[in-house]
Amino acid sequence: MRATILALLCLAALSTRLLAQSSDIRAIVSVPDQRLAVVENGYTIARFPVSTSRYGVGDSFNSFATPLGCMVVAGKIGDGAPIGAVFRHRRMTGEILPPDSSGRDPIVTRILWLRGLESRNANAFCRNIYIHGTPAESLIGHPASFGCIRMRSRDVVELFNMMPVGAMVQVSEAPLYRAVASATEYPHIPFSGPAENRIAWNYRE
Repeated sequence: MRATILALLCLAALSTRLLAQSSDIRAIVSVPDQRLAVVENGYTIARFPVSTSRYGVGDSFNSFATPLGCMVVAGKIGDGAPIGAVFRHRRMTGEILPPDSSGRDPIVTRILWLRGLESRNANAFCRNIYIHGTPAESLIGHPASFGCIRMRSRDVVELFNMMPVGAMVQVSEAPLYRAVASATEYPHIPFSGPAENRIAWNYRE
């Protein structure tokens, strides 16, 4: 009996692992709608307001624009950090800011570092294009960033927990409903970059 129970437990664990490996989860960002949808296996499971760049779209250095196209989550930074924790050079400074702190606009709470998969977003990783939290939450829903995709802190924590390293992020100039519809037909592109770029960094000092 004990051996049978053990075998069933092992089978259940293997099934769960195989299901997790087969799951296709991605984030779709609509620039005109300033919205992000999380799509898993063709179904939209979450939507969030965001802020893309106030300087429009593009991938040139010093353009401060948000790149379009397919990218991948190459690194996750800030797991377990407090809401409002300030990051500088991807390290916690020890400061914690409440939403809409007067005169402050740093990166806070969580960072998902993106790497481009197309020629039109090839500079994204070197440009430090992130999905990250911002204390300027009153601007969410309007183009306000300097290239990154900004989210409210509570939303970016939820997204951070949903999106593994290697998950795809697609930024589109189409309305969200149309971007999601086309994204479900886009082939999955597995991330195969250097191992050091797949690490989920957790800076807590």
